Amino acid sequence: MTVTKDSIIGDVLDFDRETAPFFFEMGMHCLGCPSARGETIEQACMVHGVDPDELVAKLNAHFEGK
Repeated sequence: MTVTKDSIIGDVLDFDRETAPFFFEMGMHCLGCPSARGETIEQACMVHGVDPDELVAKLNAHFEGK
């Protein structure tokens, strides 16, 4: 899987549950909420004050290591 800022959080989590800590690390502790699962990475990062490019890079590095 390749993650972009437009990737939907629920899709990323469904693909690999091991990505949850990356979202917890940025302060997003509501991963079970339907609204959170439907947000893009960019939307969630904007709400939580996180650089979306940094999170995308971390997630893609995680997937490359699999």
